[in-house]
Amino acid sequence: MAKPSIVFAHGLWADGSCFSKLIPTLQAEGHEVMASQHGLDSLASDVAAVKACLDRVSSPVILVGHSYGGTLITHAGTDPRVVGLVYIAALAPDDDETSQSQQAKFPVTDVFAHIEVTDGRIWLKASGVPYFAGDLPEAEQKLVYATQGVPVPDLFTQKAEGTAWKTKPSWFIVAANDHTVHPDLERFAAKRMGAATFETESSHVPMLSNPSFVLDVIRKAANAVQ
Repeated sequence: MAKPSIVFAHGLWADGSCFSKLIPTLQAEGHEVMASQHGLDSLASDVAAVKACLDRVSSPVILVGHSYGGTLITHAGTDPRVVGLVYIAALAPDDDETSQSQQAKFPVTDVFAHIEVTDGRIWLKASGVPYFAGDLPEAEQKLVYATQGVPVPDLFTQKAEGTAWKTKPSWFIVAANDHTVHPDLERFAAKRMGAATFETESSHVPMLSNPSFVLDVIRKAANAVQ
């Protein structure tokens, strides 16, 4: 079987460029790769953006979701072309949950004291970047801030159908030093879905601060589904 394709789904504040340290290596290793870009205007449109990328690569596909991108791959991953799911410090709501209701079951993280709602969007303040990507060099933190994807306020309370982790094999990277998605939420979600779980002493963005670790997990998933 040909190597599976990889489709990435980003979350809030870090856009598709947050996978820039992973994509060239995966391409060089023979994978077709796409990074979905999300308007963060509605859950439905973001899920549709992920599904559109499935049309741009060959099947079978592994979906890789970071943060809110985990919600997106949970819904988009029910597509029959998808054979595996990789969650990076991610949300993974059940049938009766939204991104918000899943988060509400765990303590509020530090980053949410550093957001601002203006012009109908939730912006990450510069003061919040250390709680989002604090293990990156200062220049990289500034780049994350400058390229942030900014959601509408009700994005996390919107609902979509499909819970792919109930039927597809999954892998989960827990970021132990995460101050954006609570590490205990990540551990709970990974255990609930029966994921192969890997933990790293990372901020919310291990794909930027520890890309080799994340690449190894994606390789494990790719090898398992081949």
